[in-house]
Amino acid sequence: MPQLGGLETKVMDVLWGTSEPLSVREVHDALAPASDLAYTTVMTVLDRLAKKQMLTRERDGKAFLYRPAQTRETLLVNEVLLVLRDTTADRDLVLRSLVADLTADERARLRSLLS
Repeated sequence: MPQLGGLETKVMDVLWGTSEPLSVREVHDALAPASDLAYTTVMTVLDRLAKKQMLTRERDGKAFLYRPAQTRETLLVNEVLLVLRDTTADRDLVLRSLVADLTADERARLRSLLS
């Protein structure tokens, strides 16, 4: 998965928060209360995310409607698997570090899932 910048993450959060595809205007309006973004900035971010294959888009008249290409969870899982399968990474170190950062409850859940 490509690393997401701050604005890309906010745009993805808006789209993950709905089951319907959204237009640039709808994404812009959802972000507008918390920011001062130009409509064209949101349009550019959506276009870039579509080119990165993070979003799918479909024509709706003259506009596009955008939706996530995959769920947030699938994206995160794929990112972790990519790191684990990186031939230059010390897989044991990565796994130890991941587990070390878990809370006691998260470790218990992980043990339960592995059983």
